Amino acid sequence: MTDSLPMPISAPITPAQRTSILNLLRRAARAEILPRFRALDPSEISEKTGRQDLVTAADKGAEAMIARGLQRMYPHALIVGEEAVAEHPEIRDRIGDAELAFTIDPVDGTWNYAHGLATFGIILSATRFGVPVFGMIYDPIMDDVVIAETGGPAEMFLPKRRLTRRLGVSPGGQLSDLQGFIPFYLMPEDKRPEVGAALPLFERSHTLRCSAHEFRLFAQGSVDFHFSARLTPWDHAAGALIARCAGGHVAMLDGSEYNAKLRDGVLLCASNKETWERIRDAFAFLLEAPSAS
Repeated sequence: MTDSLPMPISAPITPAQRTSILNLLRRAARAEILPRFRALDPSEISEKTGRQDLVTAADKGAEAMIARGLQRMYPHALIVGEEAVAEHPEIRDRIGDAELAFTIDPVDGTWNYAHGLATFGIILSATRFGVPVFGMIYDPIMDDVVIAETGGPAEMFLPKRRLTRRLGVSPGGQLSDLQGFIPFYLMPEDKRPEVGAALPLFERSHTLRCSAHEFRLFAQGSVDFHFSARLTPWDHAAGALIARCAGGHVAMLDGSEYNAKLRDGVLLCASNKETWERIRDAFAFLLEAPSAS
């Protein structure tokens, strides 16, 4: 993912900096997210683009805290938070040109969180000119994290037990033996009938409404593939890197490299190249131009 950078990557994030970033996420969870879980007042929940797209006081409070901490650690970095971009969309336009940027999804799976489901997490990535080079997906409920950095493995770390284990993807296989995540409701509207017709090709397809846990499960080998549509850097940059570092084949459906500056297209992560190609062929219709209205 780094071959096309306009300049060499500077020193990677050090172990001490990784620890500082993780501690920042843990503090934000304890201060802003967990106290409000299943205790949100209706006035603390609002819609952004519709009733499926929610934001809560926890999202805003956690992002502000994480952004402040990152800016202190990296004064010259671009901070691209989901809620900040909702207020100032122009921030997102700068990610492809930024030598160092951090993306933040303070509560990924906000719909779940707002409705009392424990399937949510914090996603953070570091990118260089839009290319993910560091990713962290933190589970506030279980207080554990999945971490990856360019050139290294994907690992799960349990802070309280000081345990680390290396992650790896599944063996993949034929379509009828595969399980994975397909966000049907995020696919192009005119393609949904074809998407629906393709679902029986797989052993099982579903969605958790939470990229954080979907990417974690893929990196652990619990599922064989993961689709991402309606690309946003705070949802997908960390997961794309973690999926690759866990041994997966990661590319846009047209075969091109993923970059956090992308807004259109479909990102597909699969266990290996052969499995990726089988899935790509089954969904080749998504590469066709939209139907005429």
